[in-house]
Amino acid sequence: MSGAKGFISFEGIEGSGKSTQTKLLAGYLRAKGYSVVETAEPGGTKIGNKIRGLLLEPQNHMDPLAELLLYYSSRAQHIREVIHPAILRNDIVITDRFTDSTVAYQGYARGIALTIINTLNEIVAPDMKPCLTLLLDLDVEEGLRRNRHAQKEDRFELETIEFHNRVRKGFLKIAEEEPERIKVLDASRSAEEINREVVEIINKSLPGIIKISPGSQKSGVRNQNEKN
Repeated sequence: MSGAKGFISFEGIEGSGKSTQTKLLAGYLRAKGYSVVETAEPGGTKIGNKIRGLLLEPQNHMDPLAELLLYYSSRAQHIREVIHPAILRNDIVITDRFTDSTVAYQGYARGIALTIINTLNEIVAPDMKPCLTLLLDLDVEEGLRRNRHAQKEDRFELETIEFHNRVRKGFLKIAEEEPERIKVLDASRSAEEINREVVEIINKSLPGIIKISPGSQKSGVRNQNEKN
């Protein structure tokens, strides 16, 4: 598989269960002796978490281009402070969202030209594409229902059903274009069922996505999702 070795991303619409699967996979790999960094976008750093607040605050009415540039500001810091150093240490990095989310949300859903997004990717995230992406696909209304039940409501939760359907279609289009990197999973199932499939995919993919064998790292728990 192409992409940065040891770099895995989870993608999907709101309520698809990415955060849960990120934690479950990290725990599984740590149990096998790997050193794992869990992280998420937007955020992952002190600066990124401040930008995250701006992006997700429901009261912030934001121009799409301003939104896009804030995401890339957060990502630039995230890569240089967290992701790139972890990859150099031969840690496995698992992120809840990365550049595919930008293409789906700001590109396919907001309507920003993909050429602009691709140019920003080349500037901010050169050679930082995940080597494996697990796309959790779910009906939009079910995903939003799950988040309402969990009392999660941010600026994106308040978008229209049509917006979220464009996001979902965008993700599936990206997956269609990159079937080797992106594996689509049915996220309507229980977390346990999804995790079993994730583990199957990981076990089949490990030789191609990870540089080193378990135990050759200093095993540890690193989680960049929390504010420092």
